[in-house]
Amino acid sequence: MARFDVYANPGAHANTTPCLLDVQSNLPDSLDSCTVIPLSSQDHFPKVKLPTRLTPVLSILGKEYLLETPKMGAVPQRILKDGVASPGDDQARVTAALKFLFQGY
Repeated sequence: MARFDVYANPGAHANTTPCLLDVQSNLPDSLDSCTVIPLSSQDHFPKVKLPTRLTPVLSILGKEYLLETPKMGAVPQRILKDGVASPGDDQARVTAALKFLFQGY
């Protein structure tokens, strides 16, 4: 598992939140959990104005997903089976969203 890999969401909300973004450092590899941020499909997300620094839209495999940074949480590593992509150039925007959430800038 690598930081910033995108995994298929095996959970009950996979139709609206099809992916989970791994944001955890590779250093604590002995943990059985992983910190992820949900990636929600723009097709299923209500048209509301959200702070783009906190919830940027990322393009993954040609589709746009809302990075739901405030909904970040831990999941068991064993459920993250199907790596589908990496955000590539959007890694800096993901890091900026995390920084904004925790430090306010």
